[in-house]
Amino acid sequence: MPREMKYETAMRQLETIAEKMENGELDIDSLCEQLKTAQKLIKMCKDKLTSTEKNIKKVLEEN
Repeated sequence: MPREMKYETAMRQLETIAEKMENGELDIDSLCEQLKTAQKLIKMCKDKLTSTEKNIKKVLEEN
């Protein structure tokens, strides 16, 4: 997984993983691997949102 993945790309990957899980397309080994990937993507998205929120607050406070 790239270190600087865009938020939208990460969300698309999460949606794909969720869809495969819901449709029963993953065997147990793939499920475990995809779940670990999803956890990393979720953390990355949360971090990106938190960082963006801080930046927005900083800009708004400056004005």
